[in-house]
Amino acid sequence: MKISNNVKTIGLGLLGGLLPLAMYWALLDGNSNTITDQNLNSSKNSYAQSVNYNGLPPGSEDFVLASESSLNSVVHVTTKVVKTTFQRDIFSEFFYGPGAGGKEYKQFGQGSGSGVIISGDGYIVTNNHVIDEASEIEVILNDNSKYTAKIVGTDPSTDLAVLKIEAKNLQAIPMGNSDNIRVGEWVLAVGNPFNLTSTVTAGIVSAKARNINLLADRSRTDIVPIESFIQTDAAVNPGNSGGALVNTKGELVGINTAIASQTGSYSGYSFAVPANLVQKVMKDLMDYGIVQRGYLGIQIADISQEIKEKNKLPNTKGVFLSKVTEGGSADKAGIKDESVILKIGNKEVNSVAALQEEIGRRRPGDKVNITLREPNGSETIKEVVLRNAEGETKLVTKEEIAKNVSLGATFEALSSKEKKELNINSGVRIKTLNAGKLKSVGLIEGCIITKINNESIETIEQLTNKLNNTRGGVLIEFVTPSGRKDYIGLGL
Repeated sequence: MKISNNVKTIGLGLLGGLLPLAMYWALLDGNSNTITDQNLNSSKNSYAQSVNYNGLPPGSEDFVLASESSLNSVVHVTTKVVKTTFQRDIFSEFFYGPGAGGKEYKQFGQGSGSGVIISGDGYIVTNNHVIDEASEIEVILNDNSKYTAKIVGTDPSTDLAVLKIEAKNLQAIPMGNSDNIRVGEWVLAVGNPFNLTSTVTAGIVSAKARNINLLADRSRTDIVPIESFIQTDAAVNPGNSGGALVNTKGELVGINTAIASQTGSYSGYSFAVPANLVQKVMKDLMDYGIVQRGYLGIQIADISQEIKEKNKLPNTKGVFLSKVTEGGSADKAGIKDESVILKIGNKEVNSVAALQEEIGRRRPGDKVNITLREPNGSETIKEVVLRNAEGETKLVTKEEIAKNVSLGATFEALSSKEKKELNINSGVRIKTLNAGKLKSVGLIEGCIITKINNESIETIEQLTNKLNNTRGGVLIEFVTPSGRKDYIGLGL
């Protein structure tokens, strides 16, 4: 009997163990497609989202295709910088004339960056600061072929420049729409950091329309910086400047320009000029050699809590218009001080950077509808005709530009009073000076070019004609802004 009781006990134990097991399998069969990890931090009966366990971010399989399609469109840009000084020989000049017996002394430097092929016939966009003081520019393609590049034009306001090499059938990068990228979207930075060619890094868009006060040059009143950067956390380092920021389709959405760093190397954030602004600038530089930019003629500010309260605004949306410039585009359209600009065209603008980008894409003569809230609180739409810095709505022709621009410089005539004060009979002043040969040899804004090869310069057109059409080299006699007469040789 004792053995029989033990068997009964074991049988009951087995039965008790099989019942839960059978219930488990029944539940497992009915819910086999809904197993997830429960979110224990939630007060509700919710579940955590499924995650990708292959170690790659979702969509990263597209990185390979985007990298392969853009690598051959990104180039390595190397520059040589030569600083030239001219030591005069007063004794030889006394007997043989100005510049005789003098010696040139040169200092050499170099730099590098990246560029992006934008047309199959050799046009390349890069950053202005990459080539700003270069006397020679070399472009190295992804297949290691090398070309000498010429500067087509530069735009310090956006830190962009266009170069040209004599090549055909190059792989131009497809252009994307930077308006369509979203914060959190994956992007790739393609360039040549630390001279490591053909480097690709990945990150996400961290912010849009970011102003970091990078391009302001307090010494130049003619530069109105336009900063509306795409901020990303893709690793960008020295040498990446001028390279491509592309989306996962391999389309260009920005030109990498700057990093946020205390050390000069990547430390978390990088910044790119949006592609839609790049397209406007590069087209102007290719068509005219300069950027033809329209202006609203206003002083504006982001709407802070203080501005909102002081002006009794209903919210912080839009951009506050503190002052309208008399005779400017906004003034002629009837826009008043202390209005709030809500939209440029159909696009809402909630920062100075976003507004500058929208206007920066347009040319003089373009018409744009501006939605604004007037000081009395009513919303209106004004049609504004944009004007250039001189107040004109007409585009300047390429022929007119050629008469006033040469080797990266623009010029202005001297008054009779100025000539008398400087004790000179002729000369033309350098008004603005961007990347080009005149800057590369050490001339600065305010210098007055008085002679080319000992021939007096009377007019701007005479000067630009000589600089644009002379081959070989010239001797330039000039007067510095401080009034000192000097000479410099320039190879053309």
